[in-house]
Amino acid sequence: MNNNILKNLSYGVYVVSTVDNGKPTGCIANSAMQVTHDTIAVSINHDNYTNKCIKDSKKFALSILGVDVSDKIIPVFGFTSGRDTEKFKDIAIKEIDGLDIIADSTGYIICDVINQMETDTHTIFLGKIVDGDLLNDQIPMTYAYYHNVKKGKSPKTAPTYIEENLQNNTKLAYKCIICGYIYEGDITKEPDSYVCPICKQPKTKFIKI
Repeated sequence: MNNNILKNLSYGVYVVSTVDNGKPTGCIANSAMQVTHDTIAVSINHDNYTNKCIKDSKKFALSILGVDVSDKIIPVFGFTSGRDTEKFKDIAIKEIDGLDIIADSTGYIICDVINQMETDTHTIFLGKIVDGDLLNDQIPMTYAYYHNVKKGKSPKTAPTYIEENLQNNTKLAYKCIICGYIYEGDITKEPDSYVCPICKQPKTKFIKI
């Protein structure tokens, strides 16, 4: 199969937020869709802490990210775990219906979980829309924009993650072990202050490939 065909499917980029006994948490998702006029489906990996929290709380919110969203949002929500990180600690938020919304987003949709379906790796949550509003006049970010313009990578828990085959790459390159970002060239020539442009980890987190 040619996996490149999957890149032609259209996705957005969202922060899915929920709560764990009153503590806010969330993660990045790109597989979300409107099923009916008042129903949203979102896919969350079994390994994501957010998955367990949505199952327990029975509610979630989508913050729809725009192309001008702060560069710290995706690294925090896409490449750290809510099990040991207070993801909303330094993030501007709006609290709506007990859920934290990313203030620097195009808007939000709040849902109550009405059903769920399990796959081998992900839970698909079906949510009834209970609220939503526009927040900022930004162009919504597509997953293609995230990859092609921001040069972002998919975490291994993303539904669209595809392991890159680098065995035939004869160019010097280094890979971030946290998020998978590929640095083409000799990263050892970068200053010690260099950080991964995606997950903001230091160059010590890169391995030669």
